Amino acid sequence: MERNKKMTLGLSAAALALAAGIGVAGMASATTTPTPTPSASAGASADGGAGAPDRMGRHGGRSGHGLEEASELAAKLGVDEAKVTEALKAFREANSPSTPPAEGQKPDPAERQAALAKSLAASLGIDESKVTAALQELRGEEQAEHAAALKTRLDKAVADGKLTQAEADAVTKAVQNGVIGGGGRW
Repeated sequence: MERNKKMTLGLSAAALALAAGIGVAGMASATTTPTPTPSASAGASADGGAGAPDRMGRHGGRSGHGLEEASELAAKLGVDEAKVTEALKAFREANSPSTPPAEGQKPDPAERQAALAKSLAASLGIDESKVTAALQELRGEEQAEHAAALKTRLDKAVADGKLTQAEADAVTKAVQNGVIGGGGRW
């Protein structure tokens, strides 16, 4: 029984640490994300790159579609970035809820992604299946980056003696199963 209490306490502490880390990272990204401007090249860096090499901290709000997502999506679809940016903006405006969801209710991410794909396909004159495939590919890449970042943080916590390997494995499993953190941004 004592072992179960220790495991529960350890998992709770790990979950709290993870949630605090995600919250701090979210706060940091919220304060460092530049306000988008109507310039077609606003997301590009001076060297012609797309800015930060990773996806952390670059979301333009809760919708998750910042300038770099528009750039990446435009590249995958083979269309002009400005057109994708405008289509994403139109989708956000048309689908922005007027009130927050009721307690315990969350929008269905699959339903929202399907609506996004349909809207982008219509706005850009592209087959919906091509847009869906590009969105899924981008989401998969983002999830892989988040998983790698989590693994790095957990490995460091194990190396520093803050977590046992079993606790780190439990946190990883909880995230993979959607018990804590890790929600998608599309």
